[in-house]
Amino acid sequence: MKNKSLVAFLLLSLSFTACKDDKLAPIQPNAVKPTAVTEALPHDTDDPSIWINPTDASKSIIFGTDKDTDGGLYAFDLNGKILKKSIPLKRPNNVDIAYGLIIDGKKVDVAVTTEREENKIRIFSLPDLEPIDNGGIPVFDGEAERDPMGVSLYTRPSDGKIFAIVGRKTGPSGSYLWQYELSGNGKFAAAKVVRKFGTYSGKKEIEAIAVDNELGFVYYCDEQAGIRKYKADPALNDNKELAFFGQKDFKADHEGIAIYKKTDSTGYILVSNQQANSFMVYPREGANGNPNNHTLLAEVPTSTIECDGADVTSVNLGPKYKNGLFVAMSNGMTFHYYAWDLIQKRIDEAKK
Repeated sequence: MKNKSLVAFLLLSLSFTACKDDKLAPIQPNAVKPTAVTEALPHDTDDPSIWINPTDASKSIIFGTDKDTDGGLYAFDLNGKILKKSIPLKRPNNVDIAYGLIIDGKKVDVAVTTEREENKIRIFSLPDLEPIDNGGIPVFDGEAERDPMGVSLYTRPSDGKIFAIVGRKTGPSGSYLWQYELSGNGKFAAAKVVRKFGTYSGKKEIEAIAVDNELGFVYYCDEQAGIRKYKADPALNDNKELAFFGQKDFKADHEGIAIYKKTDSTGYILVSNQQANSFMVYPREGANGNPNNHTLLAEVPTSTIECDGADVTSVNLGPKYKNGLFVAMSNGMTFHYYAWDLIQKRIDEAKK
């Protein structure tokens, strides 16, 4: 009962705060309530990523950023309790996770986060959350516009190579995103640029990025414009835009992207409708026989306020999360956990 009371108190407090500020939309009356809410961080949560424990999925960990000059990357258990903080980072923004990067001859699971004030990406081994990047890897070298924000990791199925796709606060259309191949250099992780791509509307910024490893696509939010889709493999040498969707579905900003995988080829793309406190849901596999036709399936109101980042898994994480977990950042310095069944129910209702 204590946990339920705490969740209710946090939701009431956050809703009241939102209503006091005309710029923030209130939580919708029919919003999905979280299964759990994390302990609050000191500064400003931004983006989460889920690490699946390979031996016991019920002991999986959520890693999330605390965005400040004295920020860091935090680890949470599935009850929302803080397990550990990384070394201090100067304004870490987004984070993503990949499995099996070869470091010093061994496979290492990694979390990669952007460190905006240092113009670097930082790489940590998992689950111990220790830095393995020799102080960080500079990104957007030689550019006037750097300030890295978004990051997503692509693991190429054919050879297991891992790539980081990095976005920034602003940049030129056509080469806004830079893609880096990650590798090991002795005991440390290293990275080299292998691709520059990405159309940009110029309306706001590109922060939210997500990669579908199995289908080989990268999605990113061109804020206040729409969601863009490209092929993820740099070896294809194909920078043609495959889709530009969700252009008229959002109140203002297109934000965090999460991909729920029902099978290797089906599922949902969930995108934060930030100022409406909801998530817009699109078919992962496309529609009407066209894999690049991503039409709106549902709008799911959640209890998150102005969500920047989200992640999702379909893996069974134990009794609370048998069909997976959806996690989303919320104002109030927390992350909200939702049992996937709560989200699926709303999608199913919208289809009727």
